[in-house]
Amino acid sequence: MTDLSSPFHPGEIEAQRRAGVEADAAAGGRFIRNQMPDQHRVFFAALPFVVVAGGDEAGQPWVTILEGEPGFVSSPDAGRLSIAARPGAGDPLKPVLGPGSAIGLLGIELSTRRRNRLNGTVSGNGDGLQIAVRQSFGNCPQYINERGWSRVPSTAAVSPHTADWLDADQMTRISQADTFFIGSSHAADGGKASDGFDASHRGGRPGFVRVANERTLLIPDYAGNRFFNTIGNIVADPRVGLLFVDFEAGGMLHIAGRAEIDWHPVASHDPDAQRMITVRVETVVDRPGALSLRWSTDSVERLDLEIIDRITESETITSFLFASADRTALPPFEAGQYLPITLDIPGVSEAIKRTYSLSGSPSDESWRISVKRENDGLASRFLHDHVEVGDRIEAQPPAGEFLLPDGEAPLVLVSAGVGATAVLPMLHQSLAQTPQRSVWYVHGARDGTVHAFRPEVDAAIRRYSNARRKVFYSKPTDHDRTGVTYDVEGRVTAADLLELNAGPEAHYMICGPTRFIAELREGLETAGVPGDHIHSETFGPVG
Repeated sequence: MTDLSSPFHPGEIEAQRRAGVEADAAAGGRFIRNQMPDQHRVFFAALPFVVVAGGDEAGQPWVTILEGEPGFVSSPDAGRLSIAARPGAGDPLKPVLGPGSAIGLLGIELSTRRRNRLNGTVSGNGDGLQIAVRQSFGNCPQYINERGWSRVPSTAAVSPHTADWLDADQMTRISQADTFFIGSSHAADGGKASDGFDASHRGGRPGFVRVANERTLLIPDYAGNRFFNTIGNIVADPRVGLLFVDFEAGGMLHIAGRAEIDWHPVASHDPDAQRMITVRVETVVDRPGALSLRWSTDSVERLDLEIIDRITESETITSFLFASADRTALPPFEAGQYLPITLDIPGVSEAIKRTYSLSGSPSDESWRISVKRENDGLASRFLHDHVEVGDRIEAQPPAGEFLLPDGEAPLVLVSAGVGATAVLPMLHQSLAQTPQRSVWYVHGARDGTVHAFRPEVDAAIRRYSNARRKVFYSKPTDHDRTGVTYDVEGRVTAADLLELNAGPEAHYMICGPTRFIAELREGLETAGVPGDHIHSETFGPVG
């Protein structure tokens, strides 16, 4: 029987401890489920490919891509995933993915930068793969470089080229890559939910992977979700598999090797690296034209936006209002979605990409993002300190799946800190479109100096009889007034949300730090709130 007592194995816990985030990771681990939420099941079914990690007869991890027409992945129920495809000729995983095999799977939509992961075991094969899910969780859109996809007619497979070193062409491809996938494992025959294989995405600026020589790669490890699945696996088992995709020609370059972690890199080639992974190459399998899929950055829609206003919302948060540079109407967005933007920062060699929640009302003619200044945040400091009205910024269309549920069931909108940026548009949208719907706006802040959007929220609440607010200050100052600037001293808890008596049909929309969300979710579910009535979006201090 699978042991679900902890979502992390000892290697992951050790990596979390060394990074000083063990407590945060333990809280965030509550997002790791033993089955897929409906949102993930729908997501997987719409994909044209999935990334799969597994092991050969010796347990060496390999990574590959399985492709098909959207719908080739399906989910009969929350605990199972079916894939109507198998590894092709020459694929290192072709001989080994049979019933009982451990498997890691990543679904990634490069055009929207969405990704979700699971691991499990193969429970059947035949013409495809049947996977019994052991762990399922989502990932944020960080470090994903956008690409649109197309398909060309399949051609006869080219014989793979196998070696134990990288040739000059392969080293060039790797040195120009902005994306690769990595597979790693821990006690694949163990029995715990955290055992098995993980398939992960890694992205950065072109050249972020340094080719030291034909047998050595240097890979920066950036700030992430703090779960340390890949790093933790390497702590337990240094064997890894890498996959570099030729996005223009459909080739797959599979690499098997052993990894070492430098926990405190000094004078590395990438100043953003928090750790450096050295991979010693042992086997290379190069499969030109193995995929019928092709990807292009040219097909990604770009928007030229102009900043028409900037507004100080609190001591730490500033809003930036955008219009189309040519003053044509902006495309519509839904409350809860985010805006991907690209920043050209002087002194930084490559463009910096970030995503920020659209914090204004979907009915506004302009778009608004509201950015918290992080002391170590490259992008947030640039926006706060240098970007002015009249400046232009490149963006992509709004995206994201943190959306209001349909219907008129009561809503409890919950946020902490800058998490208000995601739920504030929901307040505006729900009050405008379904004014009869009961809505609670619950927000937590340290004190009035960092409490953003208070006048805006209060004005919206006053206009609708079915809307109420409850604001918590953890450390109110002498200038803060109970019943005026805030309502309760303390932090938002699940008990506070339950005391609202929103009813059994209520949906809870929660945005904030990982631990904040995890504690609220656990408390609500313990009290009997169905998991599919709790919706969340996390944010982290990437800046």
